[in-house]
Amino acid sequence: MSTYTESDSWRGVNLTDIWGAESPWGAPEFPAVGPGDDHAVLYIIPSLGSGDQPLEPVIGEDKWDDDFVKMPCSSQSLLQVQDSSGEIHMKKRWDLIRSALSQPIGNSQKLADAILSYNTQLKDTWKFKALHKLFNEHLEKEESQNFFDVTLPLMTKLALDLPRLIQTPIPVLKQNKNQSISITQQQIASLLANAFFCTFPRLKQEEGKEKTSEYVFMPRFNFNTLYETSGADHVLGKLKCLLNYFKRVCSEVRPGGVVTFSRRSMPDRCPDWAQSSAPLSVPLHVDSSSGIEGAHGLIQMDFANKRLGGGVLRRGCVQEEIRFVICPELLVSMLFTETLLPHEAVMIIGCERYSNHSGYSRTFRFEGDYRDVTPTDACRRRRVAVLAMDATPYRGDKYLQYTLSAINRELNKAWIGFSFYSDDSPGLQYPGIATGNWGCGAYGGFPQLKTLIQLMACAEARRPMAYYTFNDAGIRDEFVSIYDLLKEHKVTVAQLYQLIAQFSLTDVRSGNLHAFIQRALSGDVPLVEDTGQTSKA
Repeated sequence: MSTYTESDSWRGVNLTDIWGAESPWGAPEFPAVGPGDDHAVLYIIPSLGSGDQPLEPVIGEDKWDDDFVKMPCSSQSLLQVQDSSGEIHMKKRWDLIRSALSQPIGNSQKLADAILSYNTQLKDTWKFKALHKLFNEHLEKEESQNFFDVTLPLMTKLALDLPRLIQTPIPVLKQNKNQSISITQQQIASLLANAFFCTFPRLKQEEGKEKTSEYVFMPRFNFNTLYETSGADHVLGKLKCLLNYFKRVCSEVRPGGVVTFSRRSMPDRCPDWAQSSAPLSVPLHVDSSSGIEGAHGLIQMDFANKRLGGGVLRRGCVQEEIRFVICPELLVSMLFTETLLPHEAVMIIGCERYSNHSGYSRTFRFEGDYRDVTPTDACRRRRVAVLAMDATPYRGDKYLQYTLSAINRELNKAWIGFSFYSDDSPGLQYPGIATGNWGCGAYGGFPQLKTLIQLMACAEARRPMAYYTFNDAGIRDEFVSIYDLLKEHKVTVAQLYQLIAQFSLTDVRSGNLHAFIQRALSGDVPLVEDTGQTSKA
């Protein structure tokens, strides 16, 4: 019989059992910011008792190589410029940017002209369709003019402040490396203002050349790809979220907080799933009405693309893209994070939310300003932890996700993320994980399988789980039912792994995983102890 509590929208244990405390802010904090070989801190860590004094930048030496972000203000960032006589000269990119942005910009056409003045090779390619539509057709005339009269001059100052605000090179979070970057909100704002003005030098692969070692498969960071869309309503909604962010950060004077970006790479330490004795009885809370971004105090899942941000700077507008535009500080991860490998995840601690929204995908809309009251930790980071994990997309034969190699991949990926900042102490690890239908929807994942994969990973990582089903009460109740059954029979991770492996050998196209497990636990299905397949990816 279920021991679960029920309410109108959720089933399971109270959130206090997921936090491990009576309030979301009573849960254990994450490790403090500390500079080291694997942690680049771009600001001077203040001494104890310094209060809210502004954070000053660390001073370092400019770098222009594959291990660091190539900054537009670098003395080594050069552009070819043709003079009136047709001669080609090399000029510093930053001098051209500073000159262009120091001129009055009173409308979207002048803004486009300024951007093209230091992106001259693209003057016949970039049309700024969505940008023009936003300011000339979508916004009220007064609202548009206020942006150009008030917000944009402050944005140009913020962008041109980049050499003062960031004085040490930003390392690239490389594949197969465990590395962190801590950066102030003010530094992030300047980087994002530069992305708005499309000042960052383009990567070689963006120019259509052969793939090089330079920033392996990095996402694009300049906003031009967003401007070049047709300007559908949901894209205009994303642009309005970004304008709201800039309005806020430019108009509010404050010392600002800190955000930490950490990449975790674990190629050789994943569990042997067929041998795990971990019980599947971790505390579970399943909610059909709330959302992951509102799961205060928990590690909040970002259903990430392997290139962080996915289509956020294009037409994409699903879970990750929405989170990135209502919390734009997440966008800066795209500047320095290489494509995630199957054995990697990224944790982002400290981002602030700036916008309300409604809808999803093509129905997404900006719904006004949001004031984030989340408390900060001792390092000035908001107590928000966003965990970026990419699932495998199945856009062809969706049933391939039931192969054991595919199951292992998702189990390993989930465990690498869920065990982030865990330790070897006995008992449960807090705070818990706030997740949902990871890799379902557009990626084609089956919720029956993905709920169990994440439950197994949480059990192995010893973290409680809060699961949000995005208004689907059916998934909520089905998950709770199978969890109760597994708990009643004291099923371990290894035993469930073998059941899923056995199901994968049946006709999965006409079968039902949960029904199969129910029959197996009732003795109606002969169990195969060894499927002959390895549990290692």
